[in-house]
Amino acid sequence: MKKQEEKEHSECMGILRPIRDALDVLNGKWKLPIIVALTFGEKRFGEISREVNGVTDRMLSKELRDLELNGLVKRRVENTYPVKVTYSLTPHSESLKTVIAALRDWGLLHRQELLKECSEKDSIVESAS
Repeated sequence: MKKQEEKEHSECMGILRPIRDALDVLNGKWKLPIIVALTFGEKRFGEISREVNGVTDRMLSKELRDLELNGLVKRRVENTYPVKVTYSLTPHSESLKTVIAALRDWGLLHRQELLKECSEKDSIVESAS
């Protein structure tokens, strides 16, 4: 019995550890939206700020730094006047495409489920009136 519990614990940790690692890198409200904005090509700071509605400049700067440290975003500085800084995704960030697609699909499914539940509740309230 004890060996079975140890095996299950080991399997559970084998699943949870990499998920925790991924969540540590992608945590927060803004990292995935920033990555999605950059999937459409290289952008300057202001362009990202406009596309990721609601993010403050301070938060965007912090999140871009974090993404760069984790090897998901590349920052390129051109020695021009004024200095031009652009951000793009790294080849490593391409591996997130399936994760983002899966999250999008689940989000659509979840939204439909919530809307279905709301309409069912509304129809119950209307029939009770």
